[in-house]
Amino acid sequence: MNKNEITDETCSIYRARGHDNGAKCSQQIKCENCSPTKGCWNQDNYKIYNTEEYGKVSGEEAMMQEIYQRGPIACGIAVPAALENYTSGIFEDTTGDMDIVHDISIVGYGVENGKKYWTVRNSWGTHFGEDGFFRVIRGVNNIAIESDCAWATPKDTWSKDERHKLTLAEKYEEPSVQRPRVKEGAKKFGRVERIQFPLGGEKKPEVHSWDLVKQGDLPKTWDWGNINGKSYLSWNKNQHIPVYCGSCWAQGTTSSLADRFNIMLGDKNPTPVALSAQVIVNCGAGGSCEGGNPGGVYAYAYKEGIPDSSCEQYVAHDPASFSCKAIDRCKDCTWPPCPVGETCQDKCWAVEHKNYYVSHYYSVRGEAQMKAEIYKNGPISCGVHADDKFEAYTGGVYSEHNAYPQINHEIAVVGWGVETNENGEEVEFWYGRNSWGTYWGENGFFKMIMKEGYDLGIMEDCSAGLPTFKKNIDETVFIQ
Repeated sequence: MNKNEITDETCSIYRARGHDNGAKCSQQIKCENCSPTKGCWNQDNYKIYNTEEYGKVSGEEAMMQEIYQRGPIACGIAVPAALENYTSGIFEDTTGDMDIVHDISIVGYGVENGKKYWTVRNSWGTHFGEDGFFRVIRGVNNIAIESDCAWATPKDTWSKDERHKLTLAEKYEEPSVQRPRVKEGAKKFGRVERIQFPLGGEKKPEVHSWDLVKQGDLPKTWDWGNINGKSYLSWNKNQHIPVYCGSCWAQGTTSSLADRFNIMLGDKNPTPVALSAQVIVNCGAGGSCEGGNPGGVYAYAYKEGIPDSSCEQYVAHDPASFSCKAIDRCKDCTWPPCPVGETCQDKCWAVEHKNYYVSHYYSVRGEAQMKAEIYKNGPISCGVHADDKFEAYTGGVYSEHNAYPQINHEIAVVGWGVETNENGEEVEFWYGRNSWGTYWGENGFFKMIMKEGYDLGIMEDCSAGLPTFKKNIDETVFIQ
């Protein structure tokens, strides 16, 4: 990272493949985009990240100083069998295993009942340990955790929005992986025209947000990505990689619901919640990669709950069958790395996991309802009339006259704001989040004018759900 550029996972998603089992280093691996007609290509103008300084650190005191002064560090550890079976508490190996075979990050330290510990983040999913974390005794080099650590300082590439621009050689480099095109008849943007809730319809709360919030009490601007300098939003997504999938109906909804859980939890969760759109596709909860309806997602969240994104990696394709078995909702896999041309699903198994539910779900329409709902409860998902012009958006307040918008794409609305145009006039707009990667628009977001007939129908067909960890028993809800 000091000598090369890397980017985020909306540019190159984790596929559990590397240079030695089918994913050699190439420009396409670094950042790609895909469409339902053109296949995949090397993406231009993507965000980059680098390090300025880096080095080693070891020993309790030096590690504590580095973490406190500059942030988490990466450390090698031994992995005795008891650690693989860890569920909670302060771990202490009694076998004396010091064979470093695994890397983790140490994010902090503390003391409990007189026992010092490190707070460690693992990479085995949230079903492991304490929501993906574990604690290990500190100060005695247990599992060799204080022997071999590394730190780095980030280079500021974001203040001036530094990006990678493709050279001619990179632009026309032969793709390292030939991606299959999507099924015939797939929707380019992925959303059916209007929201349809499964049999039983909406599950409305007794009192809506717009019955409680007075329009005159709403602020002039509101953005859940920046509330007094803090963002409550989940991570951005890219539905188009590693192959094209028309899953916007699953992306906009799961992003909005995840944001609402982050708002509800505040600082009580160790990392931001992100919900798995792939589980929604696997279970046919509203549609498939050929398009779908967000109403099915909310109904599924109501009845079955949605796992987080560490349960099922987004692969951007439909399952062999929409059976929605336990392994289609959350799984773990084992050694060895999967050979080229194989899927190795015989080395995977279903695991227990946390579910995220909604207690109610319902439609939202019009400026007044949207503002009240976003302000009180969090982001909402909305349909828009996406077209080639919107697809080419790079920034600013978007406006396009369309008297009869045909809803075909799902996005999330996270707030609203006001800008002064070149004529000195104030222009109101919606803050929207797309699912086309951070290289699209304004780091994956957009501003849409708040003016009917010029807003691609963004105020016509929205939906929302109220987050809860309690499962709802209601047999009148049916999922496809």
